[in-house]
Amino acid sequence: MSEVIRNRYDFVVLFDVENGNPNGDPDAGNMPRIDPETNCGIVTDVCLKRKIRNYVETLKEDEEGYAIYIKEGVPLNRSDVGAGDELNVKEELASLSGASKEEAKKIGARMKSKDPRIDEKLRDYMCKHFFDVRTFGAVMTTFMKAALNCGQVRGPVQLGFARSVDPVMPQEVTITRMAITTEADAAKKDTEMGRKFVIPYGLYRTEGFVSANLARKTTGFTEEDLSLLWDAIINMFENDRSAARGKMAVRELIVFKHESELGNAPAWKLFDKVHVERKEGVQPARSYHDYTVTVDTEQLPEGVTCVRML
Repeated sequence: MSEVIRNRYDFVVLFDVENGNPNGDPDAGNMPRIDPETNCGIVTDVCLKRKIRNYVETLKEDEEGYAIYIKEGVPLNRSDVGAGDELNVKEELASLSGASKEEAKKIGARMKSKDPRIDEKLRDYMCKHFFDVRTFGAVMTTFMKAALNCGQVRGPVQLGFARSVDPVMPQEVTITRMAITTEADAAKKDTEMGRKFVIPYGLYRTEGFVSANLARKTTGFTEEDLSLLWDAIINMFENDRSAARGKMAVRELIVFKHESELGNAPAWKLFDKVHVERKEGVQPARSYHDYTVTVDTEQLPEGVTCVRML
């Protein structure tokens, strides 16, 4: 079995979108998310984690140890209760779903009285079986309801919001559809109108962190998991095509590796080594090749190495 990671990592991801909507805002009619003060585009960490989960699920297809906890169409309670089979607490966990808050606390207290290490065992089970719990952590509502300390797990891998390097200008495109919805409407018109939002071009940057300390103490995130994470980040848009996200691609994955578990330099100092600049005379940018990306590797802090993985 692969060893738990022993080094801290900080990383920068650059990805772009062309004539698409990288992350619609449901509070704004699904318009691409925008920082209203700068007009820079935003993609949430939740959106990016979803792409990573989807890639791992597609690649591993529920291989043991690589199931996905946060997934479409599967209630969290169902995944939580699955731990009961192995730990002989299936009946107790099943009874939590319909219990009131007070009843759930009593059930949790009984579980702890029978096995003082039940919190640790449940946490370890979830981390062992679910890649995304082992990676990003999770809030497991069934366990939280029973006042079990394993209900909230902080994962070693965290991502920030992605922000476009330059301001973006979302466009509302009107479209027509020849297929009419109802017979009544078909008698009155030949087409129906619709709309979609696109960004002509945007280059986005996000930054992430991998804590070896949390991996060792909490989730058991391994070197094999880390390799899979890098692979998932590089390919997170390759199997996620849609009409709104037809042309998205990860362009750079820049990884800073620390020699120690707790790190050899502040993350911000490393992120400042990555410079993304629009080429002179280009206005507006319409391609990744309209930018220059440089990494100052000559003056890295002692104990830190840098690898451009893409």
